[in-house]
Amino acid sequence: MLSSVDALLLARIQFGFTVAFHIIFPAFSIGLASYLAVLEGLWLATKRQVYLDLFKYWIKIFAVAFAMGVVSGLVMSYQFGTNWSVFSDKTGPVLGPLMAYEVLTAFFLEAGFLGVMLFGMNKVGPRLHFGATLMVALGTFVSAFWILSVNSWMHTPQGHGMNAQGQFIPLDWWAIVFNPSFPYRLVHMVLAAYLTTALVVGAVGAWHLLRDRLAAVGPSNEGARVMFSMAMWMAALVAPIQIAAGDAHGLNTLEHQPTKVMAMEGHFESHPAGAPLILFGLPDQEAGRVRYALEVPKLSSLILKHDLNAPLKGLDSVPRENWPPVAVVFWSFRVMVGIGFLILGLGLLSLWARLRGRLYEWVLLHRFALVMGPAGFVAVLAGWITTEVGRQPFTVYGLLRTADSASPLSAPAVAGSLIAFVLIYFAVFSMGVLYILALMRKPPYRGEPGPEAGQPIRTAGITPAPSVHPDRTLQPAE
Repeated sequence: MLSSVDALLLARIQFGFTVAFHIIFPAFSIGLASYLAVLEGLWLATKRQVYLDLFKYWIKIFAVAFAMGVVSGLVMSYQFGTNWSVFSDKTGPVLGPLMAYEVLTAFFLEAGFLGVMLFGMNKVGPRLHFGATLMVALGTFVSAFWILSVNSWMHTPQGHGMNAQGQFIPLDWWAIVFNPSFPYRLVHMVLAAYLTTALVVGAVGAWHLLRDRLAAVGPSNEGARVMFSMAMWMAALVAPIQIAAGDAHGLNTLEHQPTKVMAMEGHFESHPAGAPLILFGLPDQEAGRVRYALEVPKLSSLILKHDLNAPLKGLDSVPRENWPPVAVVFWSFRVMVGIGFLILGLGLLSLWARLRGRLYEWVLLHRFALVMGPAGFVAVLAGWITTEVGRQPFTVYGLLRTADSASPLSAPAVAGSLIAFVLIYFAVFSMGVLYILALMRKPPYRGEPGPEAGQPIRTAGITPAPSVHPDRTLQPAE
């Protein structure tokens, strides 16, 4: 017979499973919507056919990813009402309006202009269509704004009071929305979305550059060259900014959620005269130490306090019942940071290749970019695991425990819905991902057909080439 503890664990697994599926699609669509806006803007400014071809190529992928993000997001609201009804009741007066603002602003922007963006290029003028693309890109950002505000308040709650029923009630909306961790988390997440998209775009470009080279078909497709170049610029320029933003976010977390940072660093013990940076090891939560630790003396104090001899508290200063699962947080943080430095390395290698005039010929760089294609999604998932598991055992940090947030359900009921989610998600989303990969396998053609089946754009001064698929070998545009 499953116990109530098992029901709580199953509810947490279910939420973690569904949010892991969901977050990769918004992360991709946020970056891809902005990339589409850049492509269309460049086309309007330069009238180069290649930008229009790439816009039509990626907008089909965006449509599928956006749809899967919307569908997977609906399940999150469903779970708040079934598995986490106590949490919904206690936080509803604060979080409910914020979620409503997300619908009234972001979702309405996206829903209102998405149809024009996907199917209106032949029906409205190019500048009006560009405006619709900008509105969709803005909508994805506004959606991230409200969702991260909600999530950040759960990590650094302020601006609220409590009523007689034990509910959180709003007292200062400005303080609630712009809570202490929100600006750092917003910047970090949006930059992560841009880098995730850049890695996918770069991998697709590298794939087609490598395939053309292996087939010995002559000059590579101009579309593949342009998308690869743009993606490498993004990796080279944004990765250092993301590392700096992550560092600032870490310092903010140390101030407001020190226990999470202790778990991230693997600091079971306090260090009164400089804490080491533990690079790798095996955290043993029961024993309260990291086994086989490979560490650099005092470097953690230098990173977190900018002083080699600065004292840092450890988990021994926190009651054990308030410890998060240290091993999960410890390793997910290292996965995220490791991938961040790999992205930086890719960007620096691309700069070196660009300076040497070998950006489109260096096979090693193309293979590296191809392997790094899914790395952004892994980093996003690792970052969210670090953030959310590091908040445990609380849903509202320091105020509402996860164990007190769950619905009074039996374990078999939660297990049944979990199994249904797993089966349906893998069936539906696997097909969606396979379809996206099939779209990516095809190179961007000159005169690429868009969602409107490649009908010519009837606008003065901007006339694309006919939508004809040439041979597998794509020659550069004249």
